[in-house]
Amino acid sequence: CLNVGPQGTIKDYPGFSPSVDAEAIRKAIKGIGTDEKTLINILAERSNAQRQLIAKEYQASYEQELKDDLKGDLSGHFEHVMVALVTPPAVFDAKQLKKSMKGTGTDEDALIEILTTRTSRQMKEIAQAYYTVYKKSLGDDISSETSGDFRKALLTLADGRRDESLKVDEHLAKKDAQILYNAGENKWGTDEDKFTEILCLRSFPQLKLTFDEYRNISQKDIEDSIKGELSGHFEDLLLAIVHCTRNTPAFLAGRLHQALKGAGTDEFTLNRIMVSRSEIDLLDIRREFQKHYGYSLHSAIKSDTSGDYEAVLLKICGEDD
Repeated sequence: CLNVGPQGTIKDYPGFSPSVDAEAIRKAIKGIGTDEKTLINILAERSNAQRQLIAKEYQASYEQELKDDLKGDLSGHFEHVMVALVTPPAVFDAKQLKKSMKGTGTDEDALIEILTTRTSRQMKEIAQAYYTVYKKSLGDDISSETSGDFRKALLTLADGRRDESLKVDEHLAKKDAQILYNAGENKWGTDEDKFTEILCLRSFPQLKLTFDEYRNISQKDIEDSIKGELSGHFEDLLLAIVHCTRNTPAFLAGRLHQALKGAGTDEFTLNRIMVSRSEIDLLDIRREFQKHYGYSLHSAIKSDTSGDYEAVLLKICGEDD
């Protein structure tokens, strides 16, 4: 399971007792009227690993799945967050990917966001979880829902083959930068495969250096070349990779800002980022949000949501910046 990162808002709860929590949750659900406050206080203040232990204990004591009881008792967006909290991270991501591809139309932005921000190790776990839950491979579903260069790039990312090493190779960066330049700016037509290979397989630190070298060669930012040379969802995907390479928390802060601004809230995105990054880099995301938009994520959630839904999101978010 994922180590709780120092930049998460949720950490392991000290003095944790799964049986005490399971019992308190059972009371909160089975009493007269649901005690949402207790549910929020427990589930949003335990790490995912601890919530898995609570769920196990709950199942053993009451012969009921905790997530089923939550589903039966809660509703709407509040229910979605609470169920997300008790779902193992890889399973949660697998379900989000499935939802992005289900029904009419594909939510390409969600696919892009998940596939560009997960590590290779996470991707491997997600692919496994996907197969376990749906008895279908993630790759097959991506293949049937997307096409062209976009499909190719998504499949490369879904494979979880991005290099994770922190070592950078200056010679390779120069070489890759030249290949990208030759594949785009420097020729008639564009060699999309080269973009996919380099941007989907190299480590983020390696890409950072490659983009610096690219600037030296072409006197242009890689973003501008991608915008000029490519189009559609493939372009969106590559721009997302560049953005994540430079600053993943800033990319996710941007996604949250989109989800929270204007008419209607995009709860699908809001819930996913809040839950999936709560133990990884939500503090960094909060910092970037404040820096780029001049107000806090906390205040954005407050003004855009209400009731128990607002309460649990604010609890996950942590204090106001």
